[in-house]
Amino acid sequence: MTRLIALLLIAGSAAALAGCNTMAGAGEDISKGGNAITNSAEKAK
Repeated sequence: MTRLIALLLIAGSAAALAGCNTMAGAGEDISKGGNAITNSAEKAK
């Protein structure tokens, strides 16, 4: 579980650095990363 969260954080950071050109874009990317972590945690219950 810890490895999955770490992998998601790394992937989210890479996507945020590669995909956002504005602060609004960065906020959306961070939000999507948070949603992915939340969904993974819900599935692991």
